[in-house]
This record gives sequence, C-alpha cells and structure tokens, in this order.
Amino acid sequence: MKTFLRLALAVALTAPCAQAAPAPDHWVGTWATASYDRPNLKADFGAADTTLRQIVHVSLGGSSIRIEISNQFGTEPLSIGAVRIALAGSGNQAKGDITLPSANAVTFGGRPTVIIPPGAHVVSDPAAINLPALSNLTISIFIPAQKISNITAHSSAYATQYIAPGNVVGDLSLPPSTAGTRTATSWFFLKAVDVMAPAKSASIVAFGDSITDGTRSSTDQNKRWPDFLARRLQANKRTANLGVLNAGIGGNRILHDVTGPSALARFDDDVLAQSGVKYLIILESINDIGHAFDPANPYDVVTAEDIIQGLTQLADRAHMHNIKVFGATLTPYAGAKYMSPAGEAARKAVNQWIRTTTVLDGVVDFEAATIDKATGAYDPKYDSTDHLHPNDAGMEAMAAAINLKLFTEK
Repeated sequence: MKTFLRLALAVALTAPCAQAAPAPDHWVGTWATASYDRPNLKADFGAADTTLRQIVHVSLGGSSIRIEISNQFGTEPLSIGAVRIALAGSGNQAKGDITLPSANAVTFGGRPTVIIPPGAHVVSDPAAINLPALSNLTISIFIPAQKISNITAHSSAYATQYIAPGNVVGDLSLPPSTAGTRTATSWFFLKAVDVMAPAKSASIVAFGDSITDGTRSSTDQNKRWPDFLARRLQANKRTANLGVLNAGIGGNRILHDVTGPSALARFDDDVLAQSGVKYLIILESINDIGHAFDPANPYDVVTAEDIIQGLTQLADRAHMHNIKVFGATLTPYAGAKYMSPAGEAARKAVNQWIRTTTVLDGVVDFEAATIDKATGAYDPKYDSTDHLHPNDAGMEAMAAAINLKLFTEK
C-alpha cells in the first residue's frame, strides 16, 4: 500500500499542471467623441426623414464592433429607424461612398430600430466587420421625422459628414447635392465605437479642450495629436493593442461650463463610461486661465490652486477605477487674445505642479515639445498663427513627445 501511495504521489508531482484558461476577449474603445447640447433651432433633424452618414477614423482594429448612440442632451425620446456600418470607399471619403461588401446592418436587442429616452445612451448588438486599425468607418443612421428640440452633438469634428434626405443607409453613394444631400463638420448622436479585442488590449482617453479636439488641424486629414499618437502606438509592437479616444471639446474648462459641461461634470460620460479604459491623458485648464485672467474681460475668476484642486479631483476619480493618469503640461499661449502676465504666472504654476506632484502617475511635457524658449511663445514652426493652438506639425510634435513606455510599464 505504501509503495502504491508513493507511486501515485510521484505521478501527481510530475504530471503537467493544468493550464489556466486564457483571459477572454473584451470590448475596447477604438473611437469616441465628447458630446454636448446643440439646440435644434433650424430643425436640422426631425422635420423630415433624414440619413446621417458619419465617418470616424478608428484607432484599434477588429472583426466585431458595437456602436453607442446618445440622446444625452435630448428632451424627447429619439427614434432611430435603421443603422448600417461599412468601410469608407477607397479614396472616396470626400464623397461619403462606402464599400458594399463590408456593409452590415446594426441591431439593438435583435431589432433594427430603437427608441432612446431623453438623457440616455444605447449600445448596439455586436456587428461583424473586418475593421483594420487606423481605417475610416462609416456609420449611417436613419432618423425618421419626429420632434427633436435638442441635438446631442460634437460640433467640431474636423471631418466631413453627410446629411441626406430619406432612408438611404444602405446606398453605395449618397444622392447628389442637387437632390438634397449636404455636408457638415459635426458628429450627431454618435458617441463611441468599440471593438472586440484580446484581453491585454485597452484604451487611452485624451481628455481636454480645443487643442485635443483638433482646432486648427487640417480637415479630413486626422492630424489631431491623439491621431498622431494612435499611429505611433500601432507602429510599435508593444503598444499596438491600445486604442485612443479623443474626448476633447473646444473651449472646455475644468471648473465652469461654457462649451459643453465642465471637465468635472462630463468626466463620467467621457472617461469612466468608455470601454476598456486603462490610461488617461489630461490636457485642460488653459481656458480656465485665459478667461479668469483676461485683461479685457475677466470672468469666472479662479486661481492656480483652484485649477490644481480640479485636476486632483479628476486624477482621484480615475484612480478609483484603476485608470493610470498622466498630466500634460499646458502649451504656450504668449500672444493669444486672452493672455496676460498674471495668466502666464498661473499657467507656469499649474505646469510646475504637473511636473512635480505625486497625484499623477506620469507627465507628458507638451510645453517642452512646442515652446520657443527664447520668447516663451510657440515655436514658430508649430504655431497655427493664433498663438494658442498648434498647427499640424505642432500636433505631431506633441504626440512625438509622449513616451510610449508610459503604456507598457507595470
């Protein structure tokens, strides 16, 4: 008996250990935008049946996606009549054409239609599509005639979108302008696109104001600094599993509402509610400073300490959800319309805190990447000429300044 037990023990000790099941794939954000209220004063939507064909430049690829449609700022239920996804036609983004073999209907709980209550979002069922990384995805949404007082929108898309009469979600090409199709540079009702990705995949939220949103970057060229970051990530084997979500709003502030809700107020929807978020880059407060210290018309007056407290709140809330937070230093604004010596002192104080605090998990030094040290203003080769926003080259320089090791270190 003892011999049998010894033999059984030896077999147990030398048998290969059962391997743990691999972690399952999960949903990760590949594209997103920050929405805000746009009153429907001109009845752009709702007066008649309308198709929106919206084009988004994704970061992470995959074979299955889901989309999020939002009625966050609506005051009536929003009826969605049909949705189709497809890859943008090769070389035809400017026309809104799609590649028909990639077209697929999107459903919601198995149904082709959905009604979104006021203030709510809906997420679609998974939809199959061979979506390459860094590609252009079209999302066509049919909005039947209905009462719409307030539109949930992102007005500064810096990308051409299409609005056509009737239900033409499945058409290869939209009707010509003579038949009523018009263009816009805003996203409407569309909040996010997720991709089913391997377990180690995650997303990075770029959270900020107009500089993150892409003001002064080239339309339809995807030259915002988060776009350049996405390309860098995809080119690096160790970071090719990361998506980038642009949650910038032009004119946004940390502590007061102006264009869209304040950063503190929109943090849940634009950061915490996004899929697979593991990292956050915050570039906010130049508008808080600019307006508080505007030599011509100061208002909503705040101090550098107030701003730092607001940034601390954002970081603390992200940490509650196990999100690593990287603070981005504020870029130069010498020569901007609302610049003042007192505002410049506040900007430097905020940047000093970002560089030295232990509240943040790391620093992205956008100021160092774009400043002309001799003048304290933008390096002329990066200045869009308004002395507040970088040009395309400046956006690229900002993305190049981000150490990709921030996203690989444990």
